Amino acid sequence: MSWQAYVDDHLMCEIDGQHLTSAAILGHDGSVWAQSENFPQFKPEEINAIIKDFDEPGTLAPTGLYLGGAKYMVIQGEPGAVIRGKKGTGGVTIKKTTLALIFGIYDEPMTPGQCNMIVERLGDYLNEQGF
Repeated sequence: MSWQAYVDDHLMCEIDGQHLTSAAILGHDGSVWAQSENFPQFKPEEINAIIKDFDEPGTLAPTGLYLGGAKYMVIQGEPGAVIRGKKGTGGVTIKKTTLALIFGIYDEPMTPGQCNMIVERLGDYLNEQGF
């Protein structure tokens, strides 16, 4: 299966009638493996800051998480495994796997829990597969 199919079929899928706003799978080096059409144009330093927070949990909390220039307030996650951010009525969930970062961005009426479930379920699967 192509990485784009993971984004299209697993991340951008419908759950309880809702969809993520955008999604992507990136390598730890910031290279894009696959992304949805409207995933924000991010800066390398934004991805570097996210990777640093996975390695040193808590580094993003004071400044916020930036993605495509948008600032998200960092909320509870799982240190070294999941980063969650909130912005207005939406947010972002980022799951780190062995080789990749999985991003899901949502807005109401999707709930944070629905976004977390979509992103983390794929992340767990990819970890089991060695990715």
